[in-house]
Amino acid sequence: MWKLYQFALCPFSRKTRLALAEKGVPFDLERVYPWDGDDGFYRLNPAGRVPVLHDPARGAPLIDSQAICEYLEETEDRNPLILGNAAQRAEIRRLVALFDQNFFADVTHPLLHEKLKKRLVLRLTPDSGALRSAMKLAHEHLDYIDWLVGNRRWLAGAQLSLADFAAAAQISVADYLGGIDWSGHEEAHGWYRVMKSRPSFRPLLQEKMEGIPPPRDYADVNS
Repeated sequence: MWKLYQFALCPFSRKTRLALAEKGVPFDLERVYPWDGDDGFYRLNPAGRVPVLHDPARGAPLIDSQAICEYLEETEDRNPLILGNAAQRAEIRRLVALFDQNFFADVTHPLLHEKLKKRLVLRLTPDSGALRSAMKLAHEHLDYIDWLVGNRRWLAGAQLSLADFAAAAQISVADYLGGIDWSGHEEAHGWYRVMKSRPSFRPLLQEKMEGIPPPRDYADVNS
């Protein structure tokens, strides 16, 4: 069976977990703390980054969330997540890259650094200016999601796709860390509530990070 090496508040681990669950692929979870420097994990991925998907019976480990999702798309027929014609698949990949790269750099990574790494690893006080900047940029990304949802059924078009799960994975981590203000973003908020209600999402909402509790309504699919 596959084993997914992951970290609870890694958005790329979450994206991979969602893809595996949506496709009905059985897997076990192995928690990895990025700051531990575990030798066994480094043998799987010398870069020391999650997620890594590994089944010794299948050969070399799969590394990087997008590489894993593309592998699943090529090997698992159930519930395609990169679908449609060539132009539609290109749009899905464009949006996945946007959220994996831009949203992560603008919002998720600063929140993780200030609210998790500084608190648990560096024992430093968060920079309030950096947090305000991340939340301001979150509003700009939510504005774009508002536009997408207002003009399409799902983020990339008429069908649910990996773009929706990539975006929801990033937002879920930012939301856990208190970095999402839904005020003025009714379209994006409605879309996210639908994503939260999917069976694949429920295990993520129930998982807690020791020492960093989520907001009270974080796991409420109606909030």
